[in-house]
Amino acid sequence: MNETPRLPPTDPSARRDFRLLLSGAVAAQAGSQVTLVALPLVAVVELDATPFQIGLLTAAESAAFLLVGLPAGAWLDRMRKLPVLVRADVLRCLAVGSIPVAAALDVLSLLQLYLVALVTGVATVFFDVAHQSFLPVLLPRERLVAGNGAIETVRSSAQIAGPGLGGGLVQLLGAPLAIVADALGFLASAVLLGRIRAEEKPPPPEPGRSLRAEVAEGLRFVLGNPLLRVIAATTAASNLFGAVLMAVQTVFWVRVLDLSPAAIGVLLSVTAIGGLAGALCAGRLAARIGQARLIWLAPLVTGPFALLWPLADGGAGAVLFAIGGVAVLFGAVVYNVAQVSFRQSLCPPRLLGRMNATMRFLVWGTLPLGALLGGAVADAAGPRTALWLCAAGFLVVPVPLLFSPLRGLRDLPSAPPEDGPAADGGATEADLARDDAAEARPAR
Repeated sequence: MNETPRLPPTDPSARRDFRLLLSGAVAAQAGSQVTLVALPLVAVVELDATPFQIGLLTAAESAAFLLVGLPAGAWLDRMRKLPVLVRADVLRCLAVGSIPVAAALDVLSLLQLYLVALVTGVATVFFDVAHQSFLPVLLPRERLVAGNGAIETVRSSAQIAGPGLGGGLVQLLGAPLAIVADALGFLASAVLLGRIRAEEKPPPPEPGRSLRAEVAEGLRFVLGNPLLRVIAATTAASNLFGAVLMAVQTVFWVRVLDLSPAAIGVLLSVTAIGGLAGALCAGRLAARIGQARLIWLAPLVTGPFALLWPLADGGAGAVLFAIGGVAVLFGAVVYNVAQVSFRQSLCPPRLLGRMNATMRFLVWGTLPLGALLGGAVADAAGPRTALWLCAAGFLVVPVPLLFSPLRGLRDLPSAPPEDGPAADGGATEADLARDDAAEARPAR
């Protein structure tokens, strides 16, 4: 008796390939969160870096979005995304793995840290753009919010566990040796991603199309849409002031609050609880409030908590800093799940790489500028003054949204079905039902 193939469950994590994607994200993020603690401590404690040098290191990590951000999307739209993900992980593994080797040989320098940050940044540009463009291959449009929420959940979970582990490893082994965990995380991610079996059709060739024309098409798509424009402006401002925070927080913790590496790891882990809560709540909030409203409400409500960062002092300083971080990160993750899912559902498949790369260029291109600004202000007036600048910035981040068409919408428009992710080789409900039925068959 033939059975009708069961429809796939609404939870995207029930899909084998999506679970592998999530597992790879867990491995890579766990290692990266160790380095989030260890790398600036290598510079501050081992190499006695100044605040501006820390800002320069932070800028080097994100400079790739300005250097290759736009052409990366056009290149990726010409190729399959999964091999790019695997190669980027291998490259990041080799780059960060060079730090403990150099430390063991007593040749580690700030110059090497800058080079490693730049190389891993370039690999991350390609990885992130390919990752966002690959998700619609695994999931149909109606599951993208759930899929992005699941990815943010595992990322936030890693952000809770990783820094605590990193702080403990730094305390036990020293900052350079703790970075081995990051290299192993990238290696594990590459292995897991390499096991994904989803059929990804190579994009059809477009003869006579120059790289410049393809980049321009991505820019026109983003800048020509008023909703994407305001989302880009808001996210760019948020990242600018977030980079100020990243550039000065380690110096502030070590030299103002006098925290140990283990305490810094715990502080980062506690802060990451806000991100996990945001990932878990984003879907429900979008359904209850409306996806469009959520995009402007999230930063408006949570941004003022950034004022707790420069107020942190004395014994309660770490607690105030953590409360501010939990609230701001909650709002950031809720905002990101809503706006990234909208972008993925709006964009035609052939433009996904260029759209994501254009957005990354516009919104992450402010990161090196913010890092240099934070380092310069901290050098000239102290890290607390730089934190006041950061807090003031988060207060104005939602302003563009409040004067945009989003204020009059409850839910966001999406592309017509023929322009959605399923139209050009993306996953459909029928595809997923067939694949789920195949996976349910016993192995012969």
